[in-house]
Amino acid sequence: MSSIILNLSPAIRLTDDQFYEICQTNQDLRFERTASGDLIIMSPTGGESGQKEADIITDLNNWNRQKKLGVVFSSSTGFKLPKGGDRSPDAAWISLERWQSLSTTERKKFPPICPDFLIELRSQTDDLEKLREKMQEYLDNGLRLGWLIDPQNRAVEIYRLGQVVELLSSPSTVSGEDILPDFVLDLTSIFQEE
Repeated sequence: MSSIILNLSPAIRLTDDQFYEICQTNQDLRFERTASGDLIIMSPTGGESGQKEADIITDLNNWNRQKKLGVVFSSSTGFKLPKGGDRSPDAAWISLERWQSLSTTERKKFPPICPDFLIELRSQTDDLEKLREKMQEYLDNGLRLGWLIDPQNRAVEIYRLGQVVELLSSPSTVSGEDILPDFVLDLTSIFQEE
């Protein structure tokens, strides 16, 4: 099982501060919240998925350190999306200009911004349709480029603002296009048999 969804409405409607406090009080658990207020409790990532996620974040961060164009975030970061909901992609990037436009207070809690770029890495227990819905939610909130990486099917779904989703079957690499200039993620180790 990858997650438990608690429908709190209409009995309970958590404020942003209450949701943040629940997350801080229960740091061993991963929470997300849908725009309708449902609380999602996610199980920890398994070892192989965690290793692949770490590799992806390392590659993204190494690129960003060279280019100095923005800020990279891990899956521990929650984002307060503009149209509601609090989500935590597996890896995310926000342009420096957009990040610096947030106040210090906004940066300390769950930043009220949708990443410019993000990656969701499907684990063995993730429901593919739920991940696709989540990617669409990001697009609806202003995501410019997103990758849904599916090691089980050796596929990458590319989500671009205002465009149809592109499906790549068994690609060896994927490009950051004009959002992340010169960033190319090697998928060889991601697609290795688990």
